Amino acid sequence: MKKILLTFGIAAILISGCKKDLTLYPYNQVETTQAFNTEADVALAVNGMYAGLRTSTSYWVSGTFNILPDVLADNLVLNPLGRLSLKQPFYEWRYTGESTSGLFTSGYNIARRANAIMENIGKLPTTTATNNARGEALAIRALIYFDMTRLYSKTYTNATDADLTIPYVTTTDPTITPAKESLKGVYDKIIADLTTAEGLINTSNGVGRLNKVSVAGLLSRVYLYKGDNANTIAAATRALGATPSIGSLTTFPQIWTDATETGVLFKIKNTSVDNINAQGVNYYQVTGGLKKSEYVVDYTFFQLFASNDIRKTVYTETSLYAGTNMNHVIKYVGRAGQPAGVVDGKVLRSAEVLLNRMEAEYYTNPTAALADLVLLKTNRYTGYVAEVLAGPALLAEIQKQRRLEMAFEGDRFFDLKRLNLPVQRDAVHGQNADGTGTPPVFSSLPLGDKRFLLPYPQSELNFNTNLKQNPGY
Repeated sequence: MKKILLTFGIAAILISGCKKDLTLYPYNQVETTQAFNTEADVALAVNGMYAGLRTSTSYWVSGTFNILPDVLADNLVLNPLGRLSLKQPFYEWRYTGESTSGLFTSGYNIARRANAIMENIGKLPTTTATNNARGEALAIRALIYFDMTRLYSKTYTNATDADLTIPYVTTTDPTITPAKESLKGVYDKIIADLTTAEGLINTSNGVGRLNKVSVAGLLSRVYLYKGDNANTIAAATRALGATPSIGSLTTFPQIWTDATETGVLFKIKNTSVDNINAQGVNYYQVTGGLKKSEYVVDYTFFQLFASNDIRKTVYTETSLYAGTNMNHVIKYVGRAGQPAGVVDGKVLRSAEVLLNRMEAEYYTNPTAALADLVLLKTNRYTGYVAEVLAGPALLAEIQKQRRLEMAFEGDRFFDLKRLNLPVQRDAVHGQNADGTGTPPVFSSLPLGDKRFLLPYPQSELNFNTNLKQNPGY
């Protein structure tokens, strides 16, 4: 960890449109005495923590996390007419420790900003504001470490007590060289941080920041991965309230152009001043007025979108490139009248929380699961008539709706891992809308394959000899 934490010590905090912030040194280890003297200083540090999720060099909300888990899985197919430069080693499952260096570094950089707040906020009196800042820092740290466990380790339900994951670093000390930790123990720490955060954080912090409801929603995500159905349901219900608002047939399209906050529990603001277009560019660039996609929708997956499914036209567009129709991903096209791809990063939506709850309910209260499924589909399909499903058919529909709803949001690879399923791409059809073109050469990742766990960066292993590489690399 020494190499990564040393980079944290010089990490700049950049708050858009506020040049004077560069003189406040909130993450310079020498200058922390200047950075945490007032609540205003704490507020600046909190803003900087969120900025770590948004910056163009981050691999998280405004980086590549909205595409990487779909590239690793079966929702997308490589377009050989694209740039062939974005995440191709991941699509081909030929990644090495060098491929994952940015993910590892970026994750620990964000966590360090949260740790700096936790280490220094005790200098100030305990107030509602300082408790809220503690809550936000704990929740961001837990969010990042949970994502890193999903990348670098097994999921809880598929792990033994002996399985290991990333070190759960809670200090800004650049000299430590921690070893990997028990995966189940790290889940306990993630849940403890989020539970504490839920008790400290404000009911409302404004758009672009966590609050009590969104922390409960994050807890439902972690509990689902843990296989704790009762706590998944309880946390999801706290987040959703009595009348879940997931976006209607009218408002759902507006979520993706930032015209409404309905159905969004936590997102990272990306203003026209920030002008970060990576989320959109990850999927396509406009060339000669046409969409030149890096990846297009897998042919078989595209068939799952019914013609009356609002998500089909919100998420995808069938249009020409190089004289051939392709099914492009347009989910991140952005706001009207602004540069393409510049859009707020949706970290947590109420629809995901509802899906978390209905999956847990399937095993404990199938009637409630069916009611939640009907609620979701009523708000996604025009002319939908409530159906009656039970047993395996109900579970299959819940899982299908999760795949459709969360498509292209960085969920699919992790879901396959969680459900202990292989990656099986359509090995027959290619990138074109009619299924012609070049089928994927790399079409199957079997259960138990080492590549379900990404490798740790070799540069980090060289500096921290206590951190051991994942098996097989």
